[in-house]
Amino acid sequence: MTAPASADDLFMTEPLRLSKRLIELTHCSRREAELYIEGGWVLVDGDIVEEPQFKVEQQRIELLPNAVAAPLEPVTLLLNVPANESIAATLAALDHANRWPDDGSGVRPLKRHLLRLTLCLPLPAGASGLQVLTQDKRVERKLTDDANRLEQEYVVEVSGDMVADGLKLLNGGFVYKGVEQPPMKVSWQNETRLRFALRNPPSGLIETMCQGVGLKVVSMKRIRIGGVPMSKPQPGQWRYLATKESF
Repeated sequence: MTAPASADDLFMTEPLRLSKRLIELTHCSRREAELYIEGGWVLVDGDIVEEPQFKVEQQRIELLPNAVAAPLEPVTLLLNVPANESIAATLAALDHANRWPDDGSGVRPLKRHLLRLTLCLPLPAGASGLQVLTQDKRVERKLTDDANRLEQEYVVEVSGDMVADGLKLLNGGFVYKGVEQPPMKVSWQNETRLRFALRNPPSGLIETMCQGVGLKVVSMKRIRIGGVPMSKPQPGQWRYLATKESF
């Protein structure tokens, strides 16, 4: 709703905190004002402002009709890291402008969703694809505590000729740096691409396995963690983890 102008509006010269101005206009409580603003429900001259301390003077203040004064739920982002780009560079470019336009999560995008994010299950060196960033401690604990039980899926572009029974060797168990790796599933996706489904692979494992059967890794992309696929965001794009999705 738009608060009606009053005589006080005409003579207000001192800047006020947006939260205080909203209280004056709507008669809500201080806590409600902060929740409305932090939730992205308040417009200042037509633009969403999420900071309760934002200073206003004569601007037009609007509270959206469907505004809800409720604490924000933490969000999780699924980012498609481009090939040959560091995660640091990708994070530096993280913005709502590169949110996947077909995101169907139903989450209302807010600036604060891009703050205080924790990186979970970092991609192996040289890999592109699915990277999880979260504000949700429950998701962080899940991906930390269950890292050795969650299956990750990679599409690996290779060159060279596989040795006889190479696929059988890849599926038959592997010892890497003296550690026996958990069972995994390896299959051909096409003539130059292998699909690896394995648990928490250390950096260098997939390359070493491929070398052991006569192949060289050209590129490697993670497309799934547990029950959550990357879906269709393009490299550099991200989407929200939907409520119905679970790792």
